[in-house]
Amino acid sequence: MPSYEFFNITHPAKYVTHVEINRPSKLNAFKEPMWQELQKVFDSLSTDPSVRAIILTGAGEKAFTAGLDTKDAAEHGPLSENSSAGTTEDTARKATVLRRHIHNFQNCVTAIERCEKPVVCVLHGFAYGLAVDMSSACDVRICAADTKFCVKEVDIGIAADVGTLTRLPKVVGDYGWVKDVSLSARIFGAEEALRVGLVSGVHESKEAAVRAATSWATLVAEKSPVAVQGTKRILDYSRDHGVADGLHYTAVWNSAMLQTVDMMEAMKSGWTKKKPTFEKL
Repeated sequence: MPSYEFFNITHPAKYVTHVEINRPSKLNAFKEPMWQELQKVFDSLSTDPSVRAIILTGAGEKAFTAGLDTKDAAEHGPLSENSSAGTTEDTARKATVLRRHIHNFQNCVTAIERCEKPVVCVLHGFAYGLAVDMSSACDVRICAADTKFCVKEVDIGIAADVGTLTRLPKVVGDYGWVKDVSLSARIFGAEEALRVGLVSGVHESKEAAVRAATSWATLVAEKSPVAVQGTKRILDYSRDHGVADGLHYTAVWNSAMLQTVDMMEAMKSGWTKKKPTFEKL
């Protein structure tokens, strides 16, 4: 694995990779080089045959991430005096620069969702703004009991623009609740997140949540990577398409998966009572 400036990469179990956001002195707040690096991390892990499941956490005790580093964005972002958007008064040209910037940011966060491997996110402490964008791009979310969530963007004068407003309603299935937290930017806790389905489990501490995530990722990594990656892809496709389209996509996908040796290995384990092992994909 390459080394990264803002992320720690470890391997707590076979075929399991732990990605840790590593800027705890700034509450893991993101500046532009971090979200560019985030994309590189997940694009690399997506095609690494030694990775079958990924855990995403934040370093330190205070925050998963407090969101966007607004001070850095003001000094170095597209609206700063030195940017190409900041040096023109022409509305169309300024909008073009900003649109490209937003699409770039969106693409970096979408790298989590686009990753072929399932990603479990462990939230703790402050989980503001970008934390919700990132976690809603993950496949599974769990949290510590001290987690404080907030869709923060209206408090800094913008609509959340890198995933929350698109993905969060599909994650929780409750547009009324999503409008509640997105329009008010109110802080809500772990139990409310569990009640609406934003997280699938609440644990007493960050350490306990990381252990639970590692256990889940290890279990997933023991399965056929063909089956796991196919299941993730079909679920994501079906979320965004109708039932007939989803069924057709599943049939096309499984027409290949039904020919794999993984299926025979898994079926044989039922009568041999031996745990199956699967080749890298």
